[in-house]
Amino acid sequence: MSESTTATSELASQYTAQVTSDLERNIKEQERIEAEIAALQEQLVALQRDHSVLVNVQQALGMTSAPDEPSATADGATVPATPKKTSREPGAGKRTRAKKAAGSRGATNSRKSAAEKPTDKAATSKTAQPTLVELVRTHLTEQSEPRSAAEVATALGQNHPERGIKTTVVRTTLEGLVAKNQAQRTKQGTSVYYTSPNPAEQTATALDETQPQ
Repeated sequence: MSESTTATSELASQYTAQVTSDLERNIKEQERIEAEIAALQEQLVALQRDHSVLVNVQQALGMTSAPDEPSATADGATVPATPKKTSREPGAGKRTRAKKAAGSRGATNSRKSAAEKPTDKAATSKTAQPTLVELVRTHLTEQSEPRSAAEVATALGQNHPERGIKTTVVRTTLEGLVAKNQAQRTKQGTSVYYTSPNPAEQTATALDETQPQ
């Protein structure tokens, strides 16, 4: 009986030591993975911030219309090719040249009008609609309580359903405003809320932006 009891105790001690070792490895692995997730989350926020900046730059560059002079130059270069046959048939050459010149002018005008209309519409739509940054900043100014990115996206989506506003883009925009001191960020538990800055901070930010660099 004593030998059996001793063997059982030794076996229990081995199991206890094994379980304790496994628990320690499990905890260390959890800590390692949590650290990697935090690092990836910071990289994601940085990429989203860069994406917002690039989108704004793309919108700013898209406001300039492409010049249509190369097409006119190409059309003008093909017109003088007709006088070679005028020495044989003067009357036919004049009629052919007149027809080609008229057709070339009509084609050029049609291409110019077709190229200009979308540009005008795009410029009108861009000037008529405020940017997402302006919408988010205005919405925060109108609120008396902190709002999360999801709440801001929902409110803007209801007011502007045609823009297809997404929560991820709104969160990136809010982070950009926080970086520029145009919004404040507070954390309650695991949730993040955003508010408009104090009037004094808004005035200081406006003065900093107006001063020459």
